[in-house]
Amino acid sequence: MRRIRRFEEAAEVAYRAAKMRGALHFYIGEEATATGVCAALNEGDFITSTHRGHGHCIAKGARLDKMMAELYGRTTGYCGGKGGSMHIADVASGNLGANGIVGAGVPIAVGAALGSKLRNDGKVTVCFFGDAAGPTGAFHEGVNMGSVLNVPVVFVCENNQYGMATHTEYANAAPVGDRGPAYGMPSERIDGNDIFEVYERAKVAIDRARGGDGPTLIEAVTYRQKGHTIHDSKGYRDEEEIAKWIARDPIERFKRAVLEAKALTEDEMQAIDAEVEEAITQAEEFAEASPWPTLDAIEQDVYV
Repeated sequence: MRRIRRFEEAAEVAYRAAKMRGALHFYIGEEATATGVCAALNEGDFITSTHRGHGHCIAKGARLDKMMAELYGRTTGYCGGKGGSMHIADVASGNLGANGIVGAGVPIAVGAALGSKLRNDGKVTVCFFGDAAGPTGAFHEGVNMGSVLNVPVVFVCENNQYGMATHTEYANAAPVGDRGPAYGMPSERIDGNDIFEVYERAKVAIDRARGGDGPTLIEAVTYRQKGHTIHDSKGYRDEEEIAKWIARDPIERFKRAVLEAKALTEDEMQAIDAEVEEAITQAEEFAEASPWPTLDAIEQDVYV
């Protein structure tokens, strides 16, 4: 969770220093969802991600230096510097890619899970999507097909309360986490800011999928502490709402829990923070030192 938080903070500083272009969708405040879910996966399992995908990439094992280089537009990035923030993919770690189209990862995840079922490879695919994907046709089609084909997939809705500036209650006629029975699968709403609850509930769903019992739909209720993008004014949210959710910050909640349980000491957590800071510094230095793509790269990796 600290790696995700510091990566996002460092990316914001670099963007405002004109070292990056495009849009950045920060995952700050949602770290427990990606971390808890991916901790329950096996190394060879798959995920599909979203336009707000840095947290998923890091939680699934992506290298910070290659991620930062991609945001900087350099050739050493995951997509050669041509994909940017919303298109990071790392098939080697099981990350089938972030996606700039809302809801588009749902049918992709079902396809990946169908492949696993046909190969009988024992792998599970987790599909991350936001609450704004709930009203889309891709959500209905993908979740329905996943259930009909009984594939090993877990659908994880990250309800961060807003699709751009529209509150989820104005976009979804019913909570996403209540819809499972309509598709013949179990579903539930969980506290997406409690990493222990996220891990435990994700583990049940993942084990169920791996055992051949089909998909599960999980709605993780969380909150993005930043705007929709780096350019967002946050004018549609009042300060009281933001403060309420910051008080439920997943990292601070984790720290309090492990200190009370005497599972970690303050010194051990500070050592983790120092390790993360060093990794962020190295990622930034790697990105800065990496070359820009040459003009002929514009015709590479293009399929017609």
